[in-house]
Amino acid sequence: MKTIKGPALFLAQFASDEAPFNSWDSITKWAADCGYKGVQVPSWDARLIDLDKAASSRDYCEEFAGKASENGVEVTELSTHLQGQLVATHPAYDEAYDGFTVPAMRGNPKARQEWAVDQVKKALTASKNLGLTGLASFSGALAWPYLYPWPQRPAGLIETAFDELARRWKPILDHADSCGVDVCYEIHPGEDLFDGATFEMFLERVGNHARANMLYDPSHYVLQCLDYLDNIDIYAERIRMFHVKDAEFNPTGRQGVYSGYQPWVNRAGRFRSLGDGQVDFGAVFSKLTANDFDGWAVVEWECCLKHPEDGAREGAEFVKSHIIRVTEKAFDDFADGGTDEAANRRMLGLG
Repeated sequence: MKTIKGPALFLAQFASDEAPFNSWDSITKWAADCGYKGVQVPSWDARLIDLDKAASSRDYCEEFAGKASENGVEVTELSTHLQGQLVATHPAYDEAYDGFTVPAMRGNPKARQEWAVDQVKKALTASKNLGLTGLASFSGALAWPYLYPWPQRPAGLIETAFDELARRWKPILDHADSCGVDVCYEIHPGEDLFDGATFEMFLERVGNHARANMLYDPSHYVLQCLDYLDNIDIYAERIRMFHVKDAEFNPTGRQGVYSGYQPWVNRAGRFRSLGDGQVDFGAVFSKLTANDFDGWAVVEWECCLKHPEDGAREGAEFVKSHIIRVTEKAFDDFADGGTDEAANRRMLGLG
């Protein structure tokens, strides 16, 4: 067994134009002051990272990582959640997702998709330059509008969508392999990869690609009423990244999983700060540890009630208290009487 690293913090929800969240130097100092040992970096946020430079210059990456280290944290992973979303976008979401790209690409889905692919590949190269082994991402979605089987889906519709999704991602996964970096898809509603079954459909189509892996976040499973502990046992070999995020699901006579188009604070299923929701993190950390997960426990703060800075500081302590320092000996070693093969055979009545 191995000890999980952490705590780390995903910076996407904190980056802003206000200090200390508006520069790489100041936000890493702030994260360290909150008690974090690592940070996961949104690669689309130019206030924190120049992705073009990171993909083309090892010197830039050395300086980038060096500044973080100087301030008390290390870079755990880069994220391409927004760019990954644009690798595959159903036309129904064109306008909603246009803001995820640069102004020059807006209103041009073809150019936007090509830009997104290039961005993810650059982030993979940058990860290699930074000495990282995983990249966080979304898969994007072509089939999501057809999630519910009404009206009846035409035969082959979902299969065609997943064939195309795999076709778009296969060259990216091959580039990931050349970089020695895993693409860790956050299994997430709104993506075509939103549960284990859909992940398997994709994995089959990319030939069980070694670089197609999972970012495990139990909060998204709570809101789907999916067994988030069994999921760890099923996909242990593919879980290469971990977001520590809490959630609660409180169905009523008025709303359930779909939550009636209500705002987050009024939904039956909603995200909460760590310890305020229903995820059994003691069991989650135990399962991951028993299954030899040795990556980072990365806090992704999302809560409809609590202030983010309070959530961040509390989250660091929460993760520290849940990381299990693995044992190097069995608890009953004191009763070991010593033995040998001959004794084993005698105990089994084999002479």
